[in-house]
Formats: sequence, structure tokens, C-alpha cells
Amino acid sequence: MRSPETVAVADIDGSWTYAELNDRVTECAREIAAAGIGVGDRVLIRATAERWVLAAIYACSRIGAIAVPLNPDLRPAQWEQIRADAEPALELDSLRSAAQSVATGAPAPVEASDPEATALLLYTSGSTAAPKAVVCAHSSVLFATAAIAARVNYRRDDVVLCRLPLSFDYGLYQAFLTAFRGATLVLSGPGADAGLLATIRRFGVTVVPVVPSLATMLVRLAARRTAPTIRLFTNTGQELTKGQIDALRETFPSAAVQLMYGTTECKRITIGDPDGDLIRPGSVGLPLPGTTVRIVDPDGRPVAPGAEGQITVIGPHLMNGYWRDDELTARTYRRDVVTGERVLYTGDYGHLDEDGHLYFRGRRDQLFKSRGVRTSVAEVEAAALAVPGVLDAAVLPPRGDDDAVLFAVTASTPTEVLRGLRDRLEPLKVPARCVVIAEIPLGATGKTDRTALAELAEGAQAGVIRA
Repeated sequence: MRSPETVAVADIDGSWTYAELNDRVTECAREIAAAGIGVGDRVLIRATAERWVLAAIYACSRIGAIAVPLNPDLRPAQWEQIRADAEPALELDSLRSAAQSVATGAPAPVEASDPEATALLLYTSGSTAAPKAVVCAHSSVLFATAAIAARVNYRRDDVVLCRLPLSFDYGLYQAFLTAFRGATLVLSGPGADAGLLATIRRFGVTVVPVVPSLATMLVRLAARRTAPTIRLFTNTGQELTKGQIDALRETFPSAAVQLMYGTTECKRITIGDPDGDLIRPGSVGLPLPGTTVRIVDPDGRPVAPGAEGQITVIGPHLMNGYWRDDELTARTYRRDVVTGERVLYTGDYGHLDEDGHLYFRGRRDQLFKSRGVRTSVAEVEAAALAVPGVLDAAVLPPRGDDDAVLFAVTASTPTEVLRGLRDRLEPLKVPARCVVIAEIPLGATGKTDRTALAELAEGAQAGVIRA
């Protein structure tokens, strides 16, 4: 059980205990309810790395409003797209904005209690599509949080660093998981990256969730001095390569690495044991307690262990679907013809071993054939990162008649990179082109921005590189 005096959340400007966080949630709930916001109303929240964002999200939950956390770095056109889609009744960029035009002494709002009501809209975007929102019910969020907590053993004395955006489900659930355990969450935004190791040492951070770009940055920052308090790195969202995992272990010898796999459509799907990849290389673990993962062929029939197919998921953590998109919902969430259960078709591919451990092969749009040979973005990127002198790498899959393109951050020439790649991959899997750039473009969640890579590829063909 959490202590009211335990620090619940800290940011660059200070901290709140659990008691103080509860007070801010109560205050915020009263203010937004007094502004006329009620059950089912959408509240857009500019989800900066600040404490008030959590108070606003919990306040919406308390009165039955729907929280819509958005990355503060979205372009104006993206904000307008989401504003038109969500039709919010209120937009918040601070707790002060919640209090504007609200009389003091407003009565306490009636607390909502329907577990099947919508708690969150989490906006995601594909490589070319407009942002779309996954509809998350209270019951699904609570089940996912408890199931993840059962496998990722956060402790009451843990201090979890969240450098991931709170608009990204991997970042947002760090708040839910730390609250579930009564642990402490430390929020850090992109403007504080140079001092990230100092923040880790200052707060005694013990757990750090990472995507590849963050893992690489931490390794570089800790080249001269490590952070011995870290006991665990977790990873999902975009998988770490073996080289990145090895670098984390070498740089932070006190820390284990726990690999996971999931999608916003059901939050988390599988979780491995800490350092489980040392025993089962390539595995991303077992399904969450109370859930089922099946691998199916193109006709939806289960395949044998070891056979590759589409990853499908059954369980209470499946979200409701997509906001105002019945067609996409019906295509993604289907009914099992025998049992009638809802089944999530992830569009991702992999296989299960005899013991039920999942091995993730790739996202549907990141699996491709190179001159007739099947490969993946992950396979080529991992091989490129193993080439001496390559600091970072990303692959743009084939588009139409255009072949795959490798982008590399290196002082080497493209020819030298491709020569090193041929020593590590089957010749037919080696991209025909390599473009050397200053840095790999990243999206709002810290994952590789392949739309930006496509623009760079077109610029390279025209003899212009602006990265």
C-alpha cells in the first residue's frame, strides 16, 4: 500500500506526494466540471513532461470525461486534424487553464463509476495516414495495468524515469504502473537530455523504460560515468537491437534488460523475464496473465509452433476500437467464428515456440523482399549497427519501384558501409543504396520517422540531403 507522503511524481520544477497529487486531482476535477465538462466530453491535454498533466488525466477519469493527451510538439496542422476529429469541449495546457472562468468554491463534482466507459483517446499515426485514436475503456486500462505489473515487478521503493512522451502509451502507462505500486515517477522532457544522467543520479532512478534512440543516448552520456542505481531497463514500442542491448549491459552492469511487445490497440501483449533474452535470444516473452496469443495464417487458422504468421491477441486488455472509424475497427478487431471472442489482428508477424514464448519478426510494413529474399527492417538495421564506425542506422523499406534504402550516421562512405554490411548479411538482403546523414530523424515518440526518411531518400536521388 502506498504512503500518502511518498513522492508520487517529480518534474523539473518540483514534486508532489501522493497526498498532494490527490489534492490537485480533486481541485482540477472540480474546476473542469464547473466549466461544464461532463461524462463523455473530450478534453485535449497538451501532454508536456510536467506533473499537472497527470492531475488533469486523473481528473478527467474521476468525472467521466475523456482525456486526450497530445504530444506538445505536434505541428499546427496535426493539432487541427485532431481537434476536428475529437471535437473537444475543453483544451488544457496547464492547470491554470482549467481554472480560468471558473468561480471559486465550486461544488465537488459527482464521480463517474462506469468501468466500461471511455477513459482515454490515444492518438497514433501510421507512416502516411492522418492521426487516428484508439478508444480505451477504464476496464481495459485497469486490466492492462494490473497484468503488466504482475510481470514487470516495479517495487514501492522504485524510482522510474519517464523520458517518453505522456501522449505515447508506453510513457503514459509508466504513470499508471508507478501509481499501482506506490512508486515514484520522474518526468523528463527533450530539453533536458544533456543532464539526463545527472537527473538519474539526483533522484536515484532505478528503472528506465527505453526505445532505441533513448538507449543509444544513455550509453553515450554514461561513457565516462555510469549510474549504479539503475536496476532495470524495459523496452517496447520499437525493439532494441542485440548491439544496443549489449551496450546497455556493458555501460550499466547493475541493470537487467526486460524485453516486451505490444501495441496501443491492447497496450501490452507479451513480456519477457529480466535478461530472459540471454536464455531465449530473440524472444519478447510470454502473453500477459489472463490473455491469449495465437499465430495465424492468411485465412485466420492457427499455425504450429515455430511457423511464422500474423500475431493475434485475445483478452480483457483489448481496447474498444478506433474513434469514429467502424470500418477500421471491424477489420482490426474481429470475432472468433467458434468461440465468439473478440480477437485483435495486430498486422505484425512472428512465431511462438513450444513453450509459448513469442518471437517478433516485424511490423507488416517493415517486412519485405529484397531481390526475392525475405528480410526485415530490424534485420538490416541490426546488421548495419554492427558495422564498425556506424553510430546509428535506419532502413526505409521498398516503396513502389524503389528499392530499400539504408541511412547511416557514420564518418565512413556509403560504399564502405555497404561493404561492411555484405560481411554480415546475405548478399541479396543488402540494400542497393546507402545514404550517410548527420542523424536519424525521430518522431514524437522517439521512434524512427520513416516519413522523414522517405523525404530524405527523394532528396538524395535529387542530389540534395538536408539532414
